[in-house]
Amino acid sequence: MRTLDVITIGRSSVDLYGAQVGGRLEDMASFNKYVGGSPTNMATGTARLGLRSGLITRVGDEHMGRYIREELERHGVDTTGVVTDPERLTALVLLGIRDQEQFPLIFYRENCADMALCEADIDPAFIASTKAVVATGTHLSHPRTEAAVLKALQLARQNGGRTALDIDYRPNLWGLSGHGDGENRFIASADVTAKLQSTLHVFDLIVGTEEEFHIAGGSTDTIAALRNVRNVSGATLVCKRGPMGAAAFEGAIPDSLDDGISGPGFPIEVFNVLGAGDGFMSGLLKGWLTDQDWVTSLTYANACGAFAVSRHGCTPAYPSWDELQFFLKRGVKTPALRHDQALEQIHWSTNRHGDWPDMQVFAFDHRVQLEDMADAAGVSHPHIGHFKKLCLEAAMQVAGGQPGYGILCDSRLGRDALFKAAGTGLWIGHPVEWPGSRPLTLEPEIGPDYGGLAEWPVEHVVKVLCFYHPDDAQDLKANQEATLKRLFAACRRNGLELLLEVIPSKVGPVTDDTTAAIISRIYEIGIYPDWWKLEPMTSTAAWANVCETIEANDPHTRGIVVLGLEATEAELKDSFKTAARFDLVKGFAVGRTIFADAAKSWLAGEIDDEAAIADMADRFQRLCGLWQDARSETYSRVVQGSLA
Repeated sequence: MRTLDVITIGRSSVDLYGAQVGGRLEDMASFNKYVGGSPTNMATGTARLGLRSGLITRVGDEHMGRYIREELERHGVDTTGVVTDPERLTALVLLGIRDQEQFPLIFYRENCADMALCEADIDPAFIASTKAVVATGTHLSHPRTEAAVLKALQLARQNGGRTALDIDYRPNLWGLSGHGDGENRFIASADVTAKLQSTLHVFDLIVGTEEEFHIAGGSTDTIAALRNVRNVSGATLVCKRGPMGAAAFEGAIPDSLDDGISGPGFPIEVFNVLGAGDGFMSGLLKGWLTDQDWVTSLTYANACGAFAVSRHGCTPAYPSWDELQFFLKRGVKTPALRHDQALEQIHWSTNRHGDWPDMQVFAFDHRVQLEDMADAAGVSHPHIGHFKKLCLEAAMQVAGGQPGYGILCDSRLGRDALFKAAGTGLWIGHPVEWPGSRPLTLEPEIGPDYGGLAEWPVEHVVKVLCFYHPDDAQDLKANQEATLKRLFAACRRNGLELLLEVIPSKVGPVTDDTTAAIISRIYEIGIYPDWWKLEPMTSTAAWANVCETIEANDPHTRGIVVLGLEATEAELKDSFKTAARFDLVKGFAVGRTIFADAAKSWLAGEIDDEAAIADMADRFQRLCGLWQDARSETYSRVVQGSLA
């Protein structure tokens, strides 16, 4: 049974992309980390477009190798064929954007893991599981990797699968130039041409730029090169022509590239051409492997290439299927796609990692309340940090390694707990507001330019509580909105999700429309929270208004969590029953109901660590049960109603 649409095979690396644009690579001061290597880019690019993709490569038994594997899995790529090499390091690439025409890069690939790929790494059962195998040129440059690639291609053909080649010519990876010449895309070589031509007959689809067909065809005349390739291969040939799009040739090569099959191009600003070919190939494979005609397939390919050249990085630039469909329907609004706010919102919200259909969150990000408790107990505030580690232990005990659990914890008093929570699989919310501030003020660590967020782990979700009400005075409203807009921009700039908490009942009267009105205003000023944290409303109408407003403005929102406000378990049970009727409500984020009694007793020295953990774990577990019961009861009513 074919469980995959495509398996790519070959290079995998970690790309370290210079964050500064317009300078020399020598002068770049910081770098963004992405997965890289053409086959790896294509595996993630096709997965974003909805294809079931897999990858065959090798990575090192170290942090970068684990990063590649985990990033692939987050994208939904099957990593069955990713071998961990115990002796070699994962490849690295340093890249920069100098200007529209210069993109310096250095390959760190001396005896790297992926170049140790061998025939034994090719599992016939894995190849049999896919509709197609896609290879790239670099792995035809060495006898060991070439043997692995040819074995995969032969198995695919024996199984009736399709085969494709992205020529992906990098002269210095064929040993034709030095380490400092990574940017060079063409050096003529009879040996490389002969090697490529010895394999071209095994492919159903061959894709390359004009320069790449020059090396494959042994001529710098593009038409002549294409005809030379045609002499040894019956594959469909797709020649990429940069801003002029691409041309596909199923049979004889005509006298002009303009006579090939083409799809529409897109007039966009060129910002970064690195990785554009892999984006193009991802779109082309989406069309080819879903049996679209060549015009449609080339349209997908050209659009995906346009996304890539307009954004920073390779894989991060590639669109989701929803994003691609939106773009093709609406068209280009601004040539600099990275500055198209509507498009960037869809790009962000449809490419986020992780799935959180259930959210059971222990919130112990409280600061003032715990400081007051410590003062009342006559102990110093550093004791609070240790207590927060006990809260984390309770949360982890209840979660038991299962998905759907999380914490809210601050870094001013709970830094050690946050450090310990990293990598546990818990959802982690991290507050930024100064407790109780109105107008909204942020913690000093965030900094006056909000630059403190640059130090946060990307798995942290920025949580901000804003005491906002529709009836606020205009100057107060403007002040708070300005802070929220600046925070939202800082979150996106640093790749951090945002959870916005509003509690209007604390500052004014509320009706069934109050919270929905706040949410509508937040979207109106251009803020799209990934999460909403809302007070426990017991009115079905209020929840309906809220959910309708969110869905009308952001169909891709993560969802809503219900806060506690130190309510009793009985009160939370009632609010859960109402909230659980709405799919957009994913769960709860409750704190004092869980930790208040334990904190008072522990700070006073009346109970030890183990007793505090046990008490909080028991309370958290009971709340989880109340939420799960409420959700189950809702689903039961839906099923009964549908059966009726």
